[in-house]
Amino acid sequence: MKRILLTIATVTTLGAVGGTTVIATKPAAPAMTQQQRIERGRYLVTAIGCNDCHTPLKMTPKGPEPDLTRFLSGHPEQMKVGAAPKLGAGPWLWAGAATNTAFAGPWGISYAANLTPDKITGLGIWNEEMFVKTIRTGRHWGVARPILPPMPWQNFRNFSDDDLGSIYAFLRTIKPIHNQVPDAELVPAPPHRG
Repeated sequence: MKRILLTIATVTTLGAVGGTTVIATKPAAPAMTQQQRIERGRYLVTAIGCNDCHTPLKMTPKGPEPDLTRFLSGHPEQMKVGAAPKLGAGPWLWAGAATNTAFAGPWGISYAANLTPDKITGLGIWNEEMFVKTIRTGRHWGVARPILPPMPWQNFRNFSDDDLGSIYAFLRTIKPIHNQVPDAELVPAPPHRG
């Protein structure tokens, strides 16, 4: 009984100090070190499947698997895809190239970007703010052309700033690979009628 009364007295004392209500708050988590951000980014890049599209697949005796010598380097510049296949109205609405880095659909042809820190063909000149803005807005460089399917930026924009910053931090640590990904080939919008 004494323990219960002591607990109630302690809570009452904490709840009202000098006529002011005190609300206990959870202390802020300590800021992550740069190495912790990188490790968090590595975890997120792996968990959300960035390799699925940004690392070209290669055929092996066991079937297709990521070519880790081209880790996150996007669509191989030497692989020309030509015209988009004719798909019709369904049930097939889009198609992917053998490397799973080029995609054709009603929008035209899109290519998985080079996410390595190469300064000419990858994200080497991007800063963290630009990277976060790109994911948040669904626009290349945060202001340019729309990011095209199948990139699920609409889902990824829900990451916290810390998580997106961690992804960016990890991408800065991987091997830069010089690989010029082609520009998207967009289908012209139909003329406006009205």
